[in-house]
Amino acid sequence: MSVLGKTVMITGASRGIGASAAEVFAGAGANVVLVARGGEAITEIAGSIGDQALAVPCDVSDYAQVEAAVQATEAAFGPVDILVNNAGMIEPVAHLSAIAPGDWDRVIDVNLKGVFYGMRAVLPAMIARGSGTILNISSGAATNPIEGWSHYCTSKAGVLMLTRMGDKENREYGVRVIGLSPGTVATEMQREIKASGVNPVSQLDWSVHIPPEWPARALVWMCGSDADAYLGQDISLRDDAIRRTVGLIE
Repeated sequence: MSVLGKTVMITGASRGIGASAAEVFAGAGANVVLVARGGEAITEIAGSIGDQALAVPCDVSDYAQVEAAVQATEAAFGPVDILVNNAGMIEPVAHLSAIAPGDWDRVIDVNLKGVFYGMRAVLPAMIARGSGTILNISSGAATNPIEGWSHYCTSKAGVLMLTRMGDKENREYGVRVIGLSPGTVATEMQREIKASGVNPVSQLDWSVHIPPEWPARALVWMCGSDADAYLGQDISLRDDAIRRTVGLIE
């Protein structure tokens, strides 16, 4: 599937993977809707992209705001063809015995419930049209416990199950649901992880992190039929074979 002329809604688009995805999708000819709490940042990015981009301030942990963002997308560009559920957070990094329950809840609200809210808001129309693609940003943390990340690991494990459920319930209606586990990416989140100093991930040298453009390009590739073998699964961008297929390495 070419993304030319398609409408893509991207959450967490104010920085990192989300911002890069907006630029890469737009470069491939898609209309892009940047969704994030940081209205000023997404407005600046959308302005640099041009008329095929729209900024919609939204807190993905509030379903009413997510619904409103979908409605704004439809009013500007038509139905959402592709949803990229990218919004996520990891702070504060803390042990189970010490983390404030409210802080733990907030990560679950954004990372897990925010993905569900996005899927719930776009699925009925995708089912009615018989087409649509939902791409969920996952993590190796979905299947591996990492010290200090109980909230993040739990949320990503839930996102993996939402990907599997989304595919199981909706593939027959023409809706494609796939997860992307990008590995460690040179984003602000990695700076937060490094500052925590809590686990081996925080000790990684900055040079090992991939640029955010790599997962962005992978997301565009995932919209095509070559990725259909991965429906209902997480694709690992740590896999060199996937990197070659996407064209990230030779």
